[in-house]
Amino acid sequence: MNLFTELSVIIVVAAALAGVMRVLKQPIVIGYVLTGILLGPHVFGVLRSDEAMSVFSQMGIAILLFIVGLHLNPKELKSFGTTSFLIGFLQVLFTAFFGFLLARLLNFSEIESLYIGIALSFSSTIVVLKFLSDKKDLEKLYGRLTIGILLLQDILAAVVLIAVSGIAGGNEGVSSFLLLIVKGLAVILVISLVSYYVMPALGTFFARSQEYLFLFSLAWGFGLATLFGALGFSIEIGALVAGVSLSILPYSSEISSRLKPLRDFFIVMFFISLGYSISFDTLSGMFVPLSILAAFVLVGKPLILGILVEILGYSKKTAFLTGASLAQISEFSMIFVLLGLKVGHVSEEVVSVITILGFFSIAMSSYSIVYSEKIYPLFIPFLKIFENRAPAAESDSARVYDTVLFGCNRAGYDFVKIFKEFGTQFLAIDFDPDIIKELTEKGINCIYGDAEDSEFLEEISIGRAKIVISTIPEFETNNFLVNKVRSENKDSLVLLLSYNIDDAIRLYECGATYVILPHFVGGEFAVKVISEAGFDVEKLNSKREEHVAYLKERKALGHAHPVWNHNR
Repeated sequence: MNLFTELSVIIVVAAALAGVMRVLKQPIVIGYVLTGILLGPHVFGVLRSDEAMSVFSQMGIAILLFIVGLHLNPKELKSFGTTSFLIGFLQVLFTAFFGFLLARLLNFSEIESLYIGIALSFSSTIVVLKFLSDKKDLEKLYGRLTIGILLLQDILAAVVLIAVSGIAGGNEGVSSFLLLIVKGLAVILVISLVSYYVMPALGTFFARSQEYLFLFSLAWGFGLATLFGALGFSIEIGALVAGVSLSILPYSSEISSRLKPLRDFFIVMFFISLGYSISFDTLSGMFVPLSILAAFVLVGKPLILGILVEILGYSKKTAFLTGASLAQISEFSMIFVLLGLKVGHVSEEVVSVITILGFFSIAMSSYSIVYSEKIYPLFIPFLKIFENRAPAAESDSARVYDTVLFGCNRAGYDFVKIFKEFGTQFLAIDFDPDIIKELTEKGINCIYGDAEDSEFLEEISIGRAKIVISTIPEFETNNFLVNKVRSENKDSLVLLLSYNIDDAIRLYECGATYVILPHFVGGEFAVKVISEAGFDVEKLNSKREEHVAYLKERKALGHAHPVWNHNR
C-alpha cells in the first residue's frame, strides 16, 4: 500500500470514527486516537509507513507549537498575571516531587523515577487549548489562569529538554550544556533583533500578498525549527520560539487564521499518530504501576492544582475547573522520555508506560474538561475544606448595599468609575484576587466572591440591593444570579451582559431588567456620536482624542477586548 492510499485510509477511518463519537456525544479526539490504534501495527496493521507517521507527528507538533507561540506576545505576558505563573511553578514542583516518590515505590530506578516525575508534571497545551476554545472558555477567569499555567509549563519543559540534550554527554555534559545555552541565547538574541527591527519594516511587503504571508510564516516556522534542531535543541522549541518571535507583529493574527486549516488537519494527525505509537505488548506486566500513575495524574494532579489555586485566593469553582482542565500529561512528556531513551537514561518500558498513560489521560481529561461544569457540584463539599475566601467578605457581610457589581474587569471597569462616588453604598465583587487587590489600593469598596455561590449571595443580602449589575458574560452565571435576585426581590434593577442574542432573550424571560450586548451597544453609540457631530470635524476629532486616551488607559491596566464566537 503506497503512502497516498494509507493517508486516504487514515482520513476515511478517522472521519467515520469521529462521526460515531459525535453521534454518541463523546469527544471526537477519542475517535482520532482509536483510528491510530486500529490501523496501527498492533491491531489490524494497515499502516506500514512508520517514517511517514513520525514525520506527520513532528510536523503536526511543530505547527501547533508555532501557532501557540503566535499567541504568546511577550508584551502581553503580564495579562496572565504573576499568580498563574506562581501556581504553575509550584504545581510542576510538587507534582514532579510526588511523582518521583510514587515511581520509586513502584521500583523504578532513581533516574527513571526522575524522568517519570517530571513527565507527569506537564499538561498538554494542544489538548487543553483545543477544548477551551471549543467551549468558548478561553476568556473566562479559569481559562486565562489555565493558559498562564500552561505557558509556564511550556517554558519549564523547554528548559528541561535543553538540559537533557546538553548533559547527555557524561563528563562532557556540563560544557556541552553551557555551550548549548550560549548558542541558544545567541540565536534568540538575533531572532529578537530581527523581529523588533526588521520584520515591522517588511509589514507592508507581506500584507500585499496573503499567499506570500502564509508561505513566509511556514518558512519561518519550519526554518527556525530546523535551525534549532541542528544546534542540538529539539525542533519543538524552535517552532515555539518562531511563533513567539512573530507574535509581536501586527499581522500575527492574520498568520494564525491562515494556518488554522493546517493546524486542524495536524491536530487530527497528531492524535492518530499517538494512537499509532501505543504498544500494548508490555501492558499486562505494567498494569499495576500504570493504573497507579494514571490515578495520580487524573486525581492527584488536579488536587494539587486545586489546593494551590484556592490557597492563593481563588474560588472553589475556579480551582476545580482549572484542575480538571490540566488532568493529563503533555506531548512534551512523551518527547521528554523519548529523548531519555535516546540518551540511555530510561528503558523502552518507561516510554511505553508514559505513551499509554498519555493516551489514557488525554482521553479521560477530554471528558473532565467537556463536562466540568456538570460534575462540579459533586465536589463542592470537598472543595470547601480548602477554600480561602478573602477576609473582607466576612467583615462586610452584614451591610446592605444599594448597588452591587459583579465582574470588575473590562466592561465592569466603567461601572466602577461611575459608582466609585457612592462609597460604602456600592459594592464591587470579583473572584480574581489580583483585581480585588488593585481596587482595594484605589480605595474602592470591594470584596472577593463568586456570583454562583448561593451562600455568599445571602451573606451580602443580594435580595435587598436596589441595583444588581453583572458584567460576567457566561449565561449560566447570569441565569443563576437573576433567578436568585428575583426569588427575593421583584423590584430591584438587574443589568446583565451577554454576547449571544438567544441567551439575552432567555435572561429577559428570567426577569432581567436590561441585557447589554456590547457589539450592539457599540453600534448604537457610534451612531449617536456621528449624529451629534454631523459634519463637524472638530467634534469628531475631539471624540477621537478622548477615545484614544481611554483605550490607552485600559491597555495600561492590562485590559483586552475579548475574542468571542458570536455564532454559537
